[in-house]
Amino acid sequence: MIKTIDDGTDMGARPIDLPVGKEDGYYELRLESIGGLGANLCGKLLGQLGAELLLNAAAFSDYGSEKRGSPVRSHIRWSTPDREILHNSPVEHPRVLVLFHEALAKASRLTAGLSPDCTLVVNTADSPEAVRRWTGLYGGRVCCIDALGIALDCKSRMNMVMLGAIVRAMGFVPIESARRLVEKTLGKKYPAMLEANLRGLLQGYERVTEQQFSPDPQYAPANDRKSQVRWGYANAPIGGVNPHFGSSASNDLSPSREGYLPLYLPEKCIHCGLCDTTCPDMVFCFAPGEYRGQRMIVNHGPDYHYCKGCLRCVDVCPVGALVAGKEKEHPRPKHFARCNGLLTDQSELQPSGADASVTGEAYLDAKRVDGGLL
Repeated sequence: MIKTIDDGTDMGARPIDLPVGKEDGYYELRLESIGGLGANLCGKLLGQLGAELLLNAAAFSDYGSEKRGSPVRSHIRWSTPDREILHNSPVEHPRVLVLFHEALAKASRLTAGLSPDCTLVVNTADSPEAVRRWTGLYGGRVCCIDALGIALDCKSRMNMVMLGAIVRAMGFVPIESARRLVEKTLGKKYPAMLEANLRGLLQGYERVTEQQFSPDPQYAPANDRKSQVRWGYANAPIGGVNPHFGSSASNDLSPSREGYLPLYLPEKCIHCGLCDTTCPDMVFCFAPGEYRGQRMIVNHGPDYHYCKGCLRCVDVCPVGALVAGKEKEHPRPKHFARCNGLLTDQSELQPSGADASVTGEAYLDAKRVDGGLL
């Protein structure tokens, strides 16, 4: 259905053609994120944006404990004014799937439900070709946006950059409508941040790189989003006891990082072990080695598979052997060691909670030291 609205621009009235699904008549989006990146608010704004476009709209989020690092999903549905939205079940077959953190792509069956005419939007500095490889996308359009880098440059919130990228990916929504919505909602609540948020919104809209991919047989389409757990009622340990010593032994905590990770400088390390005692997830690997000509147990560096970026080790290190670095500048850290005590045969991503110490304003007064932030 074609609906005419006034978007407030000099062009006057503009038609909005909502590309609804053939089966249920809805245009659906799903945002995959972790707590602290603003996906919940972004989903609410997308729901309100649909209403501003005179469409029927619904938006809700699902998440566990309300803290940084915990998994968050936001579900948005739009429909034409003549069709009511009669259910609020999770979106399983989105027209647009959005990843607020590229590490979330490690989750198996993440792209399940995507058809070749769908769009995948990813917060990453990689190219669409690279994203297609590491997501195993069967077919469709890939839109990439370095939302974290843009947010740092604009001193904006990352969800504002992602909102601009989502509007660009949808293709039929005027960016002016999103700008007016941000002014009307966030501008009243956070007037000091309005200019920076609008910069982030426009930069996210303008700096998207995209590419369309035809279905490729080497990437099998994922049809089942339900997680296949290793234990069930028939084979769970007696009493439900977790036999692993660390709470993160079977988890990949990398999605919990909010743009920073501890960089290890071995030439400064005195192998005191303070980083290991303060680490909540047993990240550091200590093994036989040599220090000052003597054989001893030495620190071989962090296992970033389990590091959630809380940076407590950076705070406690007495000699500056650990500094905070931007994760996007160090995609393959030089000093990296697997902690054999935490290795597990369960490789499926299970995002786990993290109370990260880095906030959205931490970059404002940070200083660069040894290639990182201190």
